[in-house]
Amino acid sequence: MTDTRTTPSGPDAVLISSGVEGGVRDQVRAWWHRVRGGEMGALPASAGIVVLTVLFAFLSPFFLTERNFANLLTQAATLVMLAMALTFVLLLGEIDLSAGVTSGMTMALFVVLNNVFGVAWPLALLAAFGAGLATGLVIGFFVAKVGIPSFVVTLGLFLGYQGLALTIIGDGGLYRLQVPEILAIQNANLPVWAGWVMLLVILAVVSATSVLDRRRRTRAGVPNRTITLLWAKLGVVVVVGGAVVGVLSQNRSASPANELAGVPVVVPIVLTILWLGTFLLDRTRFGRYVYSVGGNAEAARRAGINVRLIRWSGFMLCSTLAVVAGLFSISKVGSIDAAAGREIVLSGVAAAVVGGVSLFGGRGRLLNAAVGALVIAIITNGLGLLNLPAGVNFMVTGSVLVLAATVDAVSRSRASGMVRRN
Repeated sequence: MTDTRTTPSGPDAVLISSGVEGGVRDQVRAWWHRVRGGEMGALPASAGIVVLTVLFAFLSPFFLTERNFANLLTQAATLVMLAMALTFVLLLGEIDLSAGVTSGMTMALFVVLNNVFGVAWPLALLAAFGAGLATGLVIGFFVAKVGIPSFVVTLGLFLGYQGLALTIIGDGGLYRLQVPEILAIQNANLPVWAGWVMLLVILAVVSATSVLDRRRRTRAGVPNRTITLLWAKLGVVVVVGGAVVGVLSQNRSASPANELAGVPVVVPIVLTILWLGTFLLDRTRFGRYVYSVGGNAEAARRAGINVRLIRWSGFMLCSTLAVVAGLFSISKVGSIDAAAGREIVLSGVAAAVVGGVSLFGGRGRLLNAAVGALVIAIITNGLGLLNLPAGVNFMVTGSVLVLAATVDAVSRSRASGMVRRN
């Protein structure tokens, strides 16, 4: 079949092609063809969320309660953010084992500057973000410029930053977070009306983005998908978003005298960062370069892409977003110690891979990482409600990770086989 699509040029060159165009049936057929070819994306993880939800709802009467649903979202926020941070380096075919301890070390710096030295919390937080950005610069230098494997560089930082965190924390061993604005991120809720406003904003952003994409494709001479798919997308946003906001708007307090309702403050923060990161990867030249370098670095270099700069930028974004993950963590716990962030990095990698981000680079999206993090969070939350030992949680999570990595490897083999046959 002859491809009649035209190639955009000039300002429209930033377009991201959406694949085979046509009616709803054509789109479904094309999607199924991609799935059979190994491009499953977040489909396995999404199916896992459904299965786990049904399973834990059957095993525990508390799993589907309004209070546990809100707790699940706040518990998952740190892992979602770290998984999204790691996605930027995983897409490049790299790894950052220091992302967890970077979040812990920068939050130790933030709290000590504020508590001990009396630095205003916005300035202390700015210093923490500066330390995270500097960490990404250092990793990028050794990986992109010197040529040391990212595994070795970040493993060194993983060990070194634990010692640095111990040095910053000192003999006290633990500091309490004393910034109400930061504590509110994970422990406060939006007013009920603000949750519905948030849903309207999301609906407006999705609508505007989709309409602008269609106009740009029309100007570039690229066929648009059927408008039915746009209405279907908006319908999903309304139904799913309305259900989530509706549940969170219910009173979750155990005491009738005290009302506890509304969307947790951390939710719109995560959604905003998710949208910004997705826009960066899906709709900018930088995002296309990230996927190109991750798919084939040598081909990207020959095409004129500054591979070193892209790798450098990926590690900087990862370390900076790791600081946000650390912020969510201390907001939830209310304190910081020298062990913060040591274990979560492996869960972050697991979440990204479970969600459909390839360990081999070049494939995956931030939404995949977020969905994978929800799978891990549901497992942890559900097993906790069943009062099972922590060891069971590790074994189940490890098994899910191996299964996801196997699916990734098999899907890549099938995709390569289909390319050779074609």
